[in-house]
Amino acid sequence: MADFSFDIVSKADRMEVDNAVNQAIREIATRFDFKNTGAEIEHTADKVKITADTEERCKAALDVLKDKWVKRQLSLKQLDTTEPALSGKTYSISATIKEGISSENAKKVSKLIRDEAPKSVKSQIQGDELRVSSKSKDDLQDTMTLIKNSDFDFAVQFTNFR
Repeated sequence: MADFSFDIVSKADRMEVDNAVNQAIREIATRFDFKNTGAEIEHTADKVKITADTEERCKAALDVLKDKWVKRQLSLKQLDTTEPALSGKTYSISATIKEGISSENAKKVSKLIRDEAPKSVKSQIQGDELRVSSKSKDDLQDTMTLIKNSDFDFAVQFTNFR
């Protein structure tokens, strides 16, 4: 009998990230409470920079971005933000989009699977992913539920289910 498997990954959908950032930019440009505050959001490949004249407006712009982020079904665990920092006359917040599972996080997930998942389930680390396999689809689904209900400090998605 063949083994069934799936991969555990931590990736942000780039199209959804772009949509969330663009919606936040549009909302900040049109909202009355952001008029004449110098609030801006700049987006590069894996970074988002928020600038404003005051610390409060900077945090409010970050809240707008987080709101759009959640509405696009992106995990806030993928957004690593800094505290507002004064730079000249403006405050700025830098946010990094986290992707991939680090080796220590992969070891945490692998240990959880080894300790609490059904015994037929095996896991192996493959770069920034984790491959989970078993002879039983039901055991794999139980393992998926176990991982979804665990509180990790990174976002997890399941791909390549076969």
